[in-house]
Amino acid sequence: MSRNLHTVKRAIIVAAGIGTRMRPLTLKIPKPLIPVNGVRMIDTVVDALYQNGINEIYVVVGYLKDQFYQWVKDKNGVRIIDNPYYATCNNISSLYVVREHLEDCIILDGDQIIYNPEILKPQFMRSGYNAVWCEGDTREWLMEVEDGIVQSCSRTGGTKGWQLYSISRWTAEDGVRLRQHIEYEFERGNRDIYWDDVAMFCHFSEYCLGIMKMDYHDIIEIDTLNELAVVDNSYAHYIAPKEVSMNEL
Repeated sequence: MSRNLHTVKRAIIVAAGIGTRMRPLTLKIPKPLIPVNGVRMIDTVVDALYQNGINEIYVVVGYLKDQFYQWVKDKNGVRIIDNPYYATCNNISSLYVVREHLEDCIILDGDQIIYNPEILKPQFMRSGYNAVWCEGDTREWLMEVEDGIVQSCSRTGGTKGWQLYSISRWTAEDGVRLRQHIEYEFERGNRDIYWDDVAMFCHFSEYCLGIMKMDYHDIIEIDTLNELAVVDNSYAHYIAPKEVSMNEL
């Protein structure tokens, strides 16, 4: 694989999910559009992309999609792509419907809060994921990395490894390869997997993935109401009374 510097030309934001762990909030609003301290989650992602000169942006929607069509009206360069499979398939379906745009791209989830736009910089050396070093125990996906190359990944977590975050960059060459693998898995009926499974597990040997290091406080991924209440206490009334601490993030 070439060691030339690559540049992101477009972004794909995955925002089609139902967000069941955020109910009842997500019964009326899609998770990426939930405001956190006055700013919608997806706006932190789009604004960070803009700050990095990434203006060709595709947002894959499904659940409560009409709200995204309202949201996008004042977003320059943002195009909405409908995922008709969102209710019956995992998020591999979102990459399937946007697969023609995978070359020289950055792929992100829309339900993240970006605090440091630098983590979305468009220049990169090889395809791979943003990651944070994890010294203690985690149940998140954890990668073993040697000399900058991902050797393996654990779905069940562990200790002393690089925690994978849902920000990834793909060269033109790997984007073509990823498209082929997404099509292969989806069209043969393997639709209950995450799209990340395709490169990380199903076809791992056909990629040479690296990482882009970042700090724990550069980004927050919010999965539950408890985690949301930690960041924005205006949501505390949605959860059962108990101590809410940063340990929940």
